Amino acid sequence: MKILKNVFVSILILFFLTNSSWSKSASEFISSVTIEASNILSSKLTDEEKIVQLKKIGENAVDVDGVGLYTLGKYRKTLTENQKKQYKELFRNYFLKSFAGRLVGYSDAKIAVLSEEIKNEKYTIVNTKLIGTSDRPEVKIDWRVYTKDPENPLIRDLSIEGVSLARAQKEEFNSIISNNNDNIEALFENLNKFLEN
Repeated sequence: MKILKNVFVSILILFFLTNSSWSKSASEFISSVTIEASNILSSKLTDEEKIVQLKKIGENAVDVDGVGLYTLGKYRKTLTENQKKQYKELFRNYFLKSFAGRLVGYSDAKIAVLSEEIKNEKYTIVNTKLIGTSDRPEVKIDWRVYTKDPENPLIRDLSIEGVSLARAQKEEFNSIISNNNDNIEALFENLNKFLEN
């Protein structure tokens, strides 16, 4: 099953997350998480141990439930309470498995924080770049950080070269549902198949 159109996006998302609480600026948050995640990926832990650590980071630093509901688009309004509960669990497991699993093979990525733009009291955009190497070009990455609670910033989206991860995921999920006569169970089936592999 192809859940994400852009695999590169999926490889990057957990690399820059943290399970730490911060009351500093969003750019300091993103800068610090780069170091923390990099330390995990470059450590002598086994891949399985790294995945466990990365999943913990994702659970604490990303607004997984919020992103999950956003990706449903108009279909989230049609869910029953039981379906909402089922989807919440499915999406959380999918998200953590997908990103931690793809990320674990990467250990040499370096991010430079360029600037930040405070949109309002709730959101700050942190502009960064993935430093290029002989094997890959420089890549622009913009982080959407939810900062209403400065003690607990949460990552809600990121854009790679202008492409929004959350929007791409929303299009993917909505395509699966619409191609199956607007049946949300088709998405659940796809997610379950992914989790079984």
